[in-house]
Amino acid sequence: MDTKAFKRSLNSSDNYHRKGFGHEAEVSGQMESEYQSNLIQHIRDNGYKLQRGEVTIHLAEAFGFCWGVERAVAMAYETRTHFPTQRIWITNEIIHNPSVNQRLRDMDVHFIEVVNGEKKFSVVDSGDVVILPAFGASVQEMQLLNQKGCTIVDTTCPWVSKVWNTVEKHKKANHTSIIHGKYNHEETVATSSFAGTYLIVLNLQEAEYVANYILNGGDSAEFLAKFRRSHSVGFDPDRDLERVGVANQTTMLKGETEQIGKLLEHTMMRKYGPDQLNNHFLSFNTICDATQERQDAMLGLVEDKLDLMVVIGGYNSSNTTHLQEIAVERGIPSYHIDSASRISAGNQVEHKPLHRDLEVAENWLPTGAIAIGITSGASTPDKVVEEVLEKIFELKAV
Repeated sequence: MDTKAFKRSLNSSDNYHRKGFGHEAEVSGQMESEYQSNLIQHIRDNGYKLQRGEVTIHLAEAFGFCWGVERAVAMAYETRTHFPTQRIWITNEIIHNPSVNQRLRDMDVHFIEVVNGEKKFSVVDSGDVVILPAFGASVQEMQLLNQKGCTIVDTTCPWVSKVWNTVEKHKKANHTSIIHGKYNHEETVATSSFAGTYLIVLNLQEAEYVANYILNGGDSAEFLAKFRRSHSVGFDPDRDLERVGVANQTTMLKGETEQIGKLLEHTMMRKYGPDQLNNHFLSFNTICDATQERQDAMLGLVEDKLDLMVVIGGYNSSNTTHLQEIAVERGIPSYHIDSASRISAGNQVEHKPLHRDLEVAENWLPTGAIAIGITSGASTPDKVVEEVLEKIFELKAV
């Protein structure tokens, strides 16, 4: 389908909204009281450090709510204010933060149920209001909601929309989109729906497998089995890897996306020669500024002398997980938690180690003076960070 034409027609519809509804001042005050923190602002103003008793907090210089997340949440709040009596649905979590999503439920915003991997849109009626989250929604979902006659409030982050424009350019130039991302992440699902031919690679290792296939060929059946959930319908590696372009899920590790782009550029140069590179390879910068800033700040933070790191954010938050990876790679004891409720009396913490299920760690805070690194993902309000710090101070009897 012509996804670009569909988006143009949607943009011109009176039932489609990409901006707020004029309730900015009211919503701004509401969000400030619910999500911001005087303590966190004090730490920012104090050079991102705070000492209380035996605890020294080292705060990352970029962390927490990014502009795109704040915009999406504000638009959801405005939607509820503007449509006080109508049924409001959201197609997915507005952002990957449990407290923010629960707040929307408290405001009588309904989340579309997922049964056996499929969203049940049958509950949505004509005239209902439907919010598309910060990660976006697939073209197919937008079509369905448009056909139902819903009022659509689109909070998709502009950085995500930028990636969609990139894969549209790949499609127009008859290039396969190589998308660095997680095949089942809602952002990548949405991005791939705007692409023509596409292949999703999770990491550099998978990209190296693709590069080797481009240069040396291989078993196409094995290739398709390896990427069975990560390619467009009818994908043929022998045909569809002759011309490629690179895009990414905006929350992936910046350095790895750059490595994958350089790898594929060098691969096409070796295969077809430098003079033919532009005919076989397209690359546009689709790395989100906020993701990059938080990763760069984390790289600076781990240079401090730290006893442990606390990474705060939703367990399904990709950008938060990548912050955790940076600490783990440096060998710093690291605890990924989604809220202060994970910290309990008796010096216990329920946390999520990298690529593992939740575990309970005993005596996680050492005795004596300690230096703790703190960061949070782009979907985490400052208020949640404050609550975590207060629990730590309580355990250390500050």
